Amino acid sequence: MLGLMINDREKQEIEYLLKREMDEILFDLKDSRIDHIVKRAMDERYKILFSLFKRFANQKECLKYMKTEAKKETY
Repeated sequence: MLGLMINDREKQEIEYLLKREMDEILFDLKDSRIDHIVKRAMDERYKILFSLFKRFANQKECLKYMKTEAKKETY
């Protein structure tokens, strides 16, 4: 396990970067031109980013980015 000491400004920046990256992945998952194998890798990356995001964001923010079966695209 690793520890990390950051201030509030750095925490906000990390949250922003994670949100931006997760939004980008969610947008790309809807693109029908992207191969399903690539989408599977993107989904794995999303899961990793979301697990990091849960450590920084409050519960309300986490709910916005939580993937549900209804939101998932079929690929």
